Amino acid sequence: MPRAVYVLALGIFAMVTSEFVVAGLMPQMADGLNATIPQIGYLITAFAVAMAAGGPFLTMALMKLPPRTALMALFVIFLAGNALAATATGYSTMMAARIVTGIASQAFFGVGISMCAQITRPEIRGRAIAVAMNGLMLGTLLGLPVSTLIGERFGWRAAFWAIAAITVIAAVATWFGVPRIERAEGGGGFRQELGVFRKPRLWLVLSTSTLVIGATFSAFSYFNPILTDLVGFSTGAVPLLLIAYGAATVVGNNIVGRFADRHTVPVLAIGLVLNSVFLSGFALLADLPAPAVICMMGIGLVGVTMNPALATRVQRTGNAGPLVNTVHSSFITLGIILGSSIGAVVIDTWGLRAPLWLGAVMALAGLATVLPDLTRRSTPAEGLASPRLAEQTERV
Repeated sequence: MPRAVYVLALGIFAMVTSEFVVAGLMPQMADGLNATIPQIGYLITAFAVAMAAGGPFLTMALMKLPPRTALMALFVIFLAGNALAATATGYSTMMAARIVTGIASQAFFGVGISMCAQITRPEIRGRAIAVAMNGLMLGTLLGLPVSTLIGERFGWRAAFWAIAAITVIAAVATWFGVPRIERAEGGGGFRQELGVFRKPRLWLVLSTSTLVIGATFSAFSYFNPILTDLVGFSTGAVPLLLIAYGAATVVGNNIVGRFADRHTVPVLAIGLVLNSVFLSGFALLADLPAPAVICMMGIGLVGVTMNPALATRVQRTGNAGPLVNTVHSSFITLGIILGSSIGAVVIDTWGLRAPLWLGAVMALAGLATVLPDLTRRSTPAEGLASPRLAEQTERV
């Protein structure tokens, strides 16, 4: 595994920590910005919408740059956004900062995952994506609690400055640790890049990612009230349970990465079936703490951990270019938006078990989009990086 893949994971860790930081510091930020808790909640929504809607456009603007140069440009934009957040004196300035960082974060995901595909051999590409996506899992496991702790001890602005410092470290590591490639795959112009989106099957594959992530986040978004009000845990136990959930995602991500290359579609099918089972089990057994926790850990093992297989399937259907990967990240973000927003609606109507049932239904819908591929033999990715390039970059 090229060292550059681990460097890219550090950059993703910085992006994800910035995405989650607001959730852990809502009361402090509300006081500091003279805003209400719901208004601070809109900062989270704005970040997600900016990722989904703005990321692909920023990626297109950077497509003609060498990939490493594009990553450095994104670090600069992301750093500026976090510095603006740390110095924001009003709500509107903070909103602008969150939009800037959201757009840069999504573009970084696209360019970074594309880079992983180009610097690794085809047979370990899924594993490489899993290693890079560990940055996301560790952002959930470590980034959120550590940034929350910093914000509580030294003020919420200090949390954003800490993220800025991590960004600088990641940028320096990227400059020295990621090989220079003259042009990213698919960097041949707008028409060539957009042409791949004429494939109807690509849109079906992208919809799978939305449903997989939406199924998980319909539950994850409401774990706190579900665990306290429905299962009966104390508020003090919830952070420990969420850390355990984060650890399960790290384990699951690495397991999926091992099988994502050779068994992409079966891994997705099995993962979706198991996720539906765990979500349904959580809904049925929420009154029993031990089975409820087991089901929650199961969701961690087979939920967002499908990312390496999802990315591999998208690249084989389209290409490994940064635009395809950024649009794929936008569909994943759309799943987060849909899962959390529809979950809120069903809670108002049917109570706290409802988002768990919603997740189970979304997982089964995702399975329906995978079933056609189970009868179709997998074909090698078209136009991915050559083994020769991968062998050369392994020495970097």
